[in-house]
Amino acid sequence: MTRKKRYDAELKRQVAKVYLDGRRTGANLAEELGVHINTIYKWGEQYRDDPDNAFRNSDATSLDDELEVAKQRVRELEEEVEVLRKTVAYFAKNAN
Repeated sequence: MTRKKRYDAELKRQVAKVYLDGRRTGANLAEELGVHINTIYKWGEQYRDDPDNAFRNSDATSLDDELEVAKQRVRELEEEVEVLRKTVAYFAKNAN
């Protein structure tokens, strides 16, 4: 299963500016970034409607994803440690 690409807020702002200024077409930008053309339109609309607050949550979402991956890894490592503790206890008890 492929994960969606995540773009940071600054890149989205830059793409929206280029698109809205008419320097490049939405189709051209979409092809270059590998996103659907509607994504470019949406970014442009969000930036045009509120340039100061556009894409504010983009970076937070990425950080939330990273945090969730880190938490999962911690759980896995805690389980491994528990298995190792039980293994050491078993061998220590049966070593005599």
